[in-house]
Amino acid sequence: MMNSIRASLRTIPIFHEVPRRRVSYSITNKTKSGPFCSNKSLCTSWSRELSSTNIPSPEEQYEEQRKRNTEYGVLTELVRDFLTPSAFYNAIREIGIDHFTGVPDSLLKGAALSIATGYHLATGKASLVYMQNSGLGNAINPLVSLCARDVYSIPILMLIGWRGEPGKRDEPQHRVQGQVTPGILAALSIPFQPLPDYIEGAQQALYTAKKHMERTQTPYALLVKRQTFTPYKMQRKTILDETDRCRMGREDAVQAFLEAIHDRDIVISSTGMASRELFELRKLREEGHEKDFLNVGSMGHASSIALGIALQKINRRVFILDGDGALIMHCGSLATIAQMAPPNLHHIVLNNGAHDSVGGQPTAASNENFSIPGIAKAVGYKQVAFLQTQVATTKEEIIRAISSIPLSNDQGPTLIEVKVARGSRKDLGRPTRTPVQNKIDFMHFLAINS
Repeated sequence: MMNSIRASLRTIPIFHEVPRRRVSYSITNKTKSGPFCSNKSLCTSWSRELSSTNIPSPEEQYEEQRKRNTEYGVLTELVRDFLTPSAFYNAIREIGIDHFTGVPDSLLKGAALSIATGYHLATGKASLVYMQNSGLGNAINPLVSLCARDVYSIPILMLIGWRGEPGKRDEPQHRVQGQVTPGILAALSIPFQPLPDYIEGAQQALYTAKKHMERTQTPYALLVKRQTFTPYKMQRKTILDETDRCRMGREDAVQAFLEAIHDRDIVISSTGMASRELFELRKLREEGHEKDFLNVGSMGHASSIALGIALQKINRRVFILDGDGALIMHCGSLATIAQMAPPNLHHIVLNNGAHDSVGGQPTAASNENFSIPGIAKAVGYKQVAFLQTQVATTKEEIIRAISSIPLSNDQGPTLIEVKVARGSRKDLGRPTRTPVQNKIDFMHFLAINS
């Protein structure tokens, strides 16, 4: 019996917790209008105000905590630590890992794991694959059918950003993902632990991961909570820094797009800043939000959602408001759209050459030899256009290009690429309506305008 129990325990993934050297928490003031108030109307008002408040930037959050550390320095239980990216990088190198792959929220995580697998096969060494937990679902197939112990047994250190961590405020799609992240890793038999926010703890966690990978030749995961690291900015300038100066902003491009489309047109917007800007511009223009489907999650799938709608609403123009990072993530969808050839589907790609919503890392589209219109034309889009938008003529170019698309819906699928600058307003808000509310109003708009 004991042997059977021991054998069962060996199959259970271990949740390792590195001992903390101090208790870390912050103080929040609770007033009568706070979360524990007995007045229901006041609680509702407080919740509405909280949900509409912009989340401070990482730099602002870090500075606030630094000031709190100084103020409560003698009370160590109120002080928390931050990892510096450079110190953590050096700690990773110390355990023998010098190969890194993955782009948070933008590259197919399965592809990153496959690159790491190829590296291991060629060198015998483990890689670090970094990702946001929203992409963990994309990684499940190679984790199960490629990296697992009973298949090819590939050691990989996974560094996973824990968006939607239980108890932390976040967007609906991230809250769901955050709740299920530990369960997914456990179901995959991948041991994991939260990454400590001080260097000694991080070094111990990396040592544990190293020993696990050496012993089992399988993946190990570190979950990165919010505000684990100090803010970091790239020290070297890129080509994008120069090109941004002669391009219009993405929000201005979205404004021009709205001026060019008609009331019956259907809009599916991609994950990230474009959907947030679209929501705010509709509000500014005193228009409803029922015409837009904001694809707040499932990055890269906006074009396929639009294809499904276009094939059913053949007498309506359907527009995809896409980004270069999202398009590249599921570039194969372009071939499917071209094959199905819906004449009423029109693809607008706002290309800033970067993954703007996750730190601004350059995409492949930042390369001057990379042509999104060229790809669309090669797979069979009927019409493609490229707008190298300059400050003086951008809006006019966009309006002219979209207005040239006939209402008769006989020239699609089409694609228009608009080159825009990186970045967005610091005070850019988030949708104040839930995804379910958006879905209900959107479906009603599709039904009444058939």
